[in-house]
Amino acid sequence: MAAAPLLQLSDIALAFGGAPLLGNVDLTVSQGDRLCVVGRNGSGKSTLLKIAAGLVEPDRGQRFLQPGTTLRYLPQEPDFSGARTTRAYVEEGLGPADDRFAASRLLEALGLTGEENPAELSGGEARRAALARVLAPSPDILLLDEPTNHLDLATIEWLEEELKGKRTTLVLISHDRRFLTNLSRATLWLDRGKARRTDRGFASFEAWRDEVLAEEEREAHKLDRKLAAEADWLRYGVTARRKRNLRRLGALLQLRQARREHRAPAGAVAMTLAEASRSGSLVIEAKGLGKSFGARPIVSDFSLRVARGDRIGIIGPNGSGKTTLLNMLTGALAPDEGAVKLAANLEIARLDQLRAELDPDTRLADALTGGGSDMISVGGEPRHVIGYLQDFLFTPEQARTPLRALSGGERGRLMLARAFAKPSNLLVLDEPTNDLDLETLDVLQDRLGEYQGVVLLVSHDRDFLDRVVNAVIAPNSAGRWLEYAGGYTDMLAQRSEGFARAAPSRKPGREAPDAALPKTSPVRPTKRRLSFNESHALATLPGRIAALERRIGELRSKLENGALYSQDPRTFEQAATALTKAQDELSEAETQWLELEILREEIAGS
Repeated sequence: MAAAPLLQLSDIALAFGGAPLLGNVDLTVSQGDRLCVVGRNGSGKSTLLKIAAGLVEPDRGQRFLQPGTTLRYLPQEPDFSGARTTRAYVEEGLGPADDRFAASRLLEALGLTGEENPAELSGGEARRAALARVLAPSPDILLLDEPTNHLDLATIEWLEEELKGKRTTLVLISHDRRFLTNLSRATLWLDRGKARRTDRGFASFEAWRDEVLAEEEREAHKLDRKLAAEADWLRYGVTARRKRNLRRLGALLQLRQARREHRAPAGAVAMTLAEASRSGSLVIEAKGLGKSFGARPIVSDFSLRVARGDRIGIIGPNGSGKTTLLNMLTGALAPDEGAVKLAANLEIARLDQLRAELDPDTRLADALTGGGSDMISVGGEPRHVIGYLQDFLFTPEQARTPLRALSGGERGRLMLARAFAKPSNLLVLDEPTNDLDLETLDVLQDRLGEYQGVVLLVSHDRDFLDRVVNAVIAPNSAGRWLEYAGGYTDMLAQRSEGFARAAPSRKPGREAPDAALPKTSPVRPTKRRLSFNESHALATLPGRIAALERRIGELRSKLENGALYSQDPRTFEQAATALTKAQDELSEAETQWLELEILREEIAGS
């Protein structure tokens, strides 16, 4: 028989203020699962994870955790109260039998000394400390809510490798498509209070979701046609025996009730970008820019030409100087050396990743209008603020809500609404993807693709960069920045090395503003030839990868047979075990082939 689940939620229901959030939701987590939870902002993803962690009591339903199972939960906003240092905070999460050295190893790997004051941590440092706390015990189940928030690209990729190497069962929420694709093997979709599960990873989710919604639409259309036919009978065809008529009338009332209870999918964000008059063809020209903080160079001898229509991503480790470079390019910060020339008629709209301009006591509508009016100027045209808010999926009732009551995703949509209402021909976006759901990200990508002006974008979202930008600026060495054609993946292909994470700061609790890269760069391998074993593996691995992919397809087809588990539990369990083993072998083979291919290219180019 199949092993009992490690964690099970059954018939979970929860409402806030009378409005249902979750209804009849089931969640089963078995050993070895890699499950991602997806859904629109406000669909209840974080709440479901809190119920799974035992932190929130549902209105109805049961939670079962197998005795002896260890579980750790990473919240979006960790609580550091009572902890004197980051090391103490991490060690508080260890059990009596856990390895105390694991805390030190993870803190060092994540660029922390362990002596930082939790009250003085930056957003990135707080997220890294929280990750060290939940990873150090090596629990049976890890519940991760937006683990990549505030992390730089190097740390995100480190976290991926760390999680891939663990046997821990994963349940994770993230807006980072690449992160979900690389780690998940199953998907739980929360939609309109219900949960649907597919035993396929996030890579297959969007196609599956579209199939489900299309089938729903067909069923709703059939229901509407049947309702119309029955209503016509009610008006003109009540001529048969009374008992039969009563039965048919009852059925009609049931159909009408079903139609009333049908909840259509939430609409898409209808965001529009207000564009100003066109600027000159050369929008930004920077020559020999230099900027230092004390003796530390942040930007050194950097030159760039930005033409109308360019979409440029600026990436790099936290503290490498991305925001400093962005501010110099847009004229918000004067360089120590060099000069920046901006085009005439330049209208700049900015989105601040820290949401610094938002007063938590301000009402939602007033944050757009400035207060004292119900109208907002969008691209120079007056619009009622309620209608504009609805474009960004806010309800009329939320217009008077204080900003402190908004979720992270709602605050993100508000910042987009503010930035997009202002006419612009240069759009400056600093971490625009934080907390946005996948559907809103899709719309944002489409609008940026249609935008006629220049987009300067700071982001750690690899998939978003690949879809949006046509050039990437990245740090190369202390103070040196280089421009690469294409998106993030293209940049990696052009570089011979990745990014190093920042080393632990010498001064606890403080990060130098926009600190430069570590003093030493990774050492390149010395020139040599591939060994016989390496050459043989490089030649044979593609065939092995193809064979494993076929095997995985066969096993998935077998497991998709809904009757197999009840008819032959032993065969089902054997197939599930074989599938997990084949997926692990495929991951190892792909990683080995990629490492060898990179090595071959480095040897050929050296």
